[in-house]
This record gives sequence, C-alpha cells and structure tokens, in this order.
Amino acid sequence: MVKSKEDELAKASKDLMLKEPFYGLFLIMLNKQWSKKIPTAGVSRQGINFQLYLNEDFWNILSPIQHMGLLKHELLHIAFFHITDYDHLSDKEIANIAMDIEINQYIDKDSLPPGPQLPETYPELQLKPKKGTKYYYDKLMQGKKQGNCPNLNDVLAASAASIPGERGMIKIRPGKNGQTEVQLPDHSTWDEFEGIDEATKKLIKTQTAHIIKEVADQVQKSRGTVPGEMAELLERISKLEPPKFNWRGYLRRFVGGSIKTFTKMALSKPNFRFLDNPGLKHKHRRRILVGVDTSGSVSTNELKEFLAEIYHISRTGTEIDIAQCDSNLHKVEKFDPKKDFEVHGRGGTSFDPVTDYYDKNYKKYNCLIFVTDGEAPAPKKCRGPVLWVHSSQSQINEDLHGLKIKLN
Repeated sequence: MVKSKEDELAKASKDLMLKEPFYGLFLIMLNKQWSKKIPTAGVSRQGINFQLYLNEDFWNILSPIQHMGLLKHELLHIAFFHITDYDHLSDKEIANIAMDIEINQYIDKDSLPPGPQLPETYPELQLKPKKGTKYYYDKLMQGKKQGNCPNLNDVLAASAASIPGERGMIKIRPGKNGQTEVQLPDHSTWDEFEGIDEATKKLIKTQTAHIIKEVADQVQKSRGTVPGEMAELLERISKLEPPKFNWRGYLRRFVGGSIKTFTKMALSKPNFRFLDNPGLKHKHRRRILVGVDTSGSVSTNELKEFLAEIYHISRTGTEIDIAQCDSNLHKVEKFDPKKDFEVHGRGGTSFDPVTDYYDKNYKKYNCLIFVTDGEAPAPKKCRGPVLWVHSSQSQINEDLHGLKIKLN
C-alpha cells in the first residue's frame, strides 16, 4: 500500500520527535501546507507566526530520512531568526547561500536533501565550520568580487537564469568524482517579510523566542536534552530580553543622588592646589537592597523573572545587595551578574526579616526593592523608601506600604 504524503509527513514528524524532541515539538507549533508554488519547501508569515509550505513533487523524490532533514532545515531558519534578522544584507543571493551553509551544518549529512550548501561546497574560500551567517556572507562576497570561486560563480549564474519558484537542482563543474549536484537556495516565501515595520518585526521575534523557550522547557521537563546550538541560542535570547520596567528612569527619579562617593586619581584632570600631582575624580554610585522572595509560593519562572530584572538594575551602574528570604532571612550578599544565583529558602513567607534588616541598615542604602508574589501580610512601614515589585503572574498586594508595581 502506497502511503499518502500526509502519512509520510506524519511519520517524519514522529521520527523527528523521537530522534530530536526539541525539533519535533517545534514542528508541532507550525501550521503545515502542501503547495507547488515553491520548488522545495519554505516558511511564510501567518500574522506574527509562521507557516511551513512543502512541495509535493520535491517531497516525493526524498527518502524518509531526508524528509526529517528537510523539516529540520526549515525549523532552523526560524530558530536562527534568519527571516527577520538579515534583511540588512544587500546581496540576497549571497545571503541565502550563507544562511543555508550555517544551518545545514547542524543536520546529519545523510538527512540532507541532494546538493546541500555546506562550507566544503566552496573549497577555495576555506570556510571555517559553524561561524554564523555574517561570517559566511562576508567570505562569499569576497569570493564573488574576486571571482576565484568557480562553484559560487556557477551557482550565481544558474540562480540569475532561473525563475523564482521554479528553481531546482543544477550541476556544477566536474570534480574528482564527476559532476556535483547543488540545490539552489530559494527563500522566495520570505519576500513578504521585507518592508514590514519594526514593531511587527519585534512582535514576530518575541513570539519566536517565546516558542523556542517554551519548547525547551517542555523538553527539559520530560528529561530530554536541548541541542547544543539551541542551548547557546537560548542563552543569547535570555541576555537580549529587555527589562519589564524602566529601572534607569525609576532610580533617577525615586532614589535620587548617591550616598556613596568614590575618589580616584585622574591624570587628565588638573590639580589646581598641587600642580605636580594628578587631579581627583569623584564618582557617585547608588547602593540598594533587593529583597528576593524565595518562599515556596514563588515559582521557578517567577524567580527567573526576578533575576532578569535584578540583572537589568545592575546594568544601570547600581550596586546591589541581595537579601533572600522566605519566613527567615537566609543570606545577604553583593550581587554579581557573572556568577550563578543560588536560591535559598522555599519555605513559608514573611516580609519582616528583610524589612527589619533594611531598617537597621537603611543609611547604607538608597532604597529597598522587594521582588515577590505579594502573598504575605504587610510588614510595618520602613524608615526608608520601598518599591514592591510583583511578578507578572501575581496580584498586587494593596496593603503593602510604599510604591507597588507589577511586571508585565
């Protein structure tokens, strides 16, 4: 019995789920559709989400293992933000080749459709492995200008002569083993992404990042592993995620001037009292206490949210002391964004241990910022200014004394 293309797609999706759960779950998130308007496969925009198109004729010439490779290829284009991040590359043909070279290195060679773009496709350029689209783009542009890369010249000539939407396999110069097949990169479905406004582009990128993190969480919960290339990407996404609150503006308005002054020698600043000596440069820095609610009612996602905001506070040049607390004060230490954050507590909830510590030491700090889910009785009013920061999953506790905000 001959399997239908739908059955083959379902089997390829299942096999991908078993072999590489991250990409299998990622694939489930996409709407898939058969279309002969594209020669192989491609990704299109559907609102702020993505639609995957597959050409039935091309699908039929591939083996089952190549079906998985084709699907993973398109998923990697999305996950690596190729569709939204590289519209600034002026030579689109070279950019298409560079993107394919980058992602094909993360797919087993046996799973790749015939004639994939890889670093070894262009031996004259001596391309290094896994260096990123911009690196390959620059190297390919150099080869194009110098004209010393026969394979690239033939690919570009064939691409210029072909009709978008009808591109297929071409044969390039004979090598030691005869002629080599090369698949022309065709990203014509990406045309609709060009010219979209920055706000829409940002929404698409945010939605994509959200899906990647959600898939990674699901994989890890089922005790699976996230692929190395995705682990690195997730770390980059986390670093790029913007703060949910304007800390720089808040600290400037609410906290005001610094209570700590640092003095250092400055050769560029003249000393008018002692002409032969360097001048003194005074630098002011804020110091704040951040209370972190580590009680059992605070979820791991909320703690990650808190840590991200603390990281952004530190980027304003503010010195931070962290006070971890559930029903007891566990640890007060200087925050170092370069070190791992070890959580202490996970018991009941009380704000009093932190506010009592703040009252005893309030002259050391400009203010207290308490990150919490708000689920505890209000402590007595503190001697210094307090900002209560509630997680995006919580409700604001209106009984708390001081300013109150909720992260969105």
